[in-house]
Amino acid sequence: MIRYTLKCDSDHEFDSWFQSAEASEALLARGKVACVVCGSPKVGKALMAPALSARVRRGKTAPEAEAEAGAEDGLTTPRSALERALAAMRRHIEENSEYVGMNFAAEARAIHAGEAPERSIYGEARGDEARRLIEDGIPVAPLPFMPVRRLN
Repeated sequence: MIRYTLKCDSDHEFDSWFQSAEASEALLARGKVACVVCGSPKVGKALMAPALSARVRRGKTAPEAEAEAGAEDGLTTPRSALERALAAMRRHIEENSEYVGMNFAAEARAIHAGEAPERSIYGEARGDEARRLIEDGIPVAPLPFMPVRRLN
């Protein structure tokens, strides 16, 4: 196993483990790795400091240094105020809305026409479908994250 620090096109950095260097190259080249913060599939390797096996510079062992850093430096813990706000928004949407997947456009139309029960929904739509919904006066908005099923 090999660990790389990755960076998306929105400058979010995160660590990911791969079976080998070749496996990481293949997955990155095929767009099979997405940012853990925003879901962007445009991810590449970031500059990394060399791994130190037994001790870190200040004389602490790696586990001691990690424990001292606390949960704020965790792999999937949002670090900035913006990342925390996006994570909170995602949590709120997922807890208070129904995921309708690729049926989003049809379900939004049905709700708007009164043919389906009114409720908060989220899902996926092609660009042309979203454009037609907006042109028809159906309120929709893009979300700044990928659905869970599309993440790594």
